[in-house]
Amino acid sequence: MTASHRSIWTKSFMSVSFTQFSVFLVFYALLTTLPILVIEEMNGTQSEGGITVTAMLLAAILIRPFSGKIMERLGKKKTLTTSIMIFTATTFFYLSVDQFAALLGLRFFHGLSFGLFTTASGAIAADVIPPERRGEGLGYFAMSMNLAVVAGPFLGLTLLQYAPFSILFIVLSLLIAGGSLSAFLVQVPPGAEADPAPSKDRFSIQDLIELKALPIAVISSFIALAYSSIISFLSVYANAIGLSGASSYFFLVFALAMLLSRPYLGRAYDAKGPKYVILPCLLLFSAGLLLISITSTAWMLLLSAAIIGLGYGTLLPSFQTMAIQSAPITRSGHSTATFFMLYDIGIAAGSFLWGLVAAGAGYQTLYTASAIVVLAVMVLFSVQQARQPAPVASNQAS
Repeated sequence: MTASHRSIWTKSFMSVSFTQFSVFLVFYALLTTLPILVIEEMNGTQSEGGITVTAMLLAAILIRPFSGKIMERLGKKKTLTTSIMIFTATTFFYLSVDQFAALLGLRFFHGLSFGLFTTASGAIAADVIPPERRGEGLGYFAMSMNLAVVAGPFLGLTLLQYAPFSILFIVLSLLIAGGSLSAFLVQVPPGAEADPAPSKDRFSIQDLIELKALPIAVISSFIALAYSSIISFLSVYANAIGLSGASSYFFLVFALAMLLSRPYLGRAYDAKGPKYVILPCLLLFSAGLLLISITSTAWMLLLSAAIIGLGYGTLLPSFQTMAIQSAPITRSGHSTATFFMLYDIGIAAGSFLWGLVAAGAGYQTLYTASAIVVLAVMVLFSVQQARQPAPVASNQAS
């Protein structure tokens, strides 16, 4: 079989993708339901409900810089299986929490295993994909996250219509327990594991991050900043303009557009290079945000979802591919950690920043400003590409 025809869909790739889907299914189900738990069951405020989201994300950001070093010490496979077992065990503990302070502590601990797992899974996914098909393969891998964006909230909110929170937590615990088993089927290719680093007296920044991946990771953080305006405020904005019914279908249309475009755009990335795919997708993402800012009907909102699915849905795996290709394969863990650390910071910063913009200038201004951020990224990306050396040979050769 020639290199260009080596299959992406190996046992290891499907196993790590399924485990990733299970983790994000639980993540998004809890993201949408825990604020309801805090407000309705614990008599908390809306801001306290929001803190349950922030606590987990903050923990993930804090663990990211150390994830690469942990993988270097333990190995990628052991890091994957250990982190998913901790994530699974933590999910069961939601059944016993009935105080806000305890919930907050649990969310922070959950975020540590989440950050470590998602770094390991992303690095391993890149390792098990044939290098010449990495753009296409990571695009398929990213669908496990994007499909969970739809499935997680749907499952969580639907269950709460018919059952108490205890049933929701039991269902999620059983689902992640089942999904975690596939992590043990993953095999990391020979040569993808870094040799254990010898002990040294001086600590280096390279122990935490991959400097070669930093430029594209910074660019991705601005995309995350823009995308956070959707995941944090779209439903509130839709309610404000009388489109709450249509907003429930937004991420479904988003996922369908992404699924339909993924095979073509992934192959185009590998065949023609990142600029060919990323620049048009940035333009589409910006156009979709602008359309949201002037939306007044359901069809306009869903059209914006389709446009953003075509645009943003391709950007995350494309930028992740570039980050991984910037360094040797033995540093894929550090590259992935660097990428997601900056990405998470963009999401967290955006949730705060856009809240200030919405309060001061309104949601239309918020989405217009988000579109401008994406247009600015087009300039940054073009400059970065002009200065970017060729990808490391070991990441390009079979």
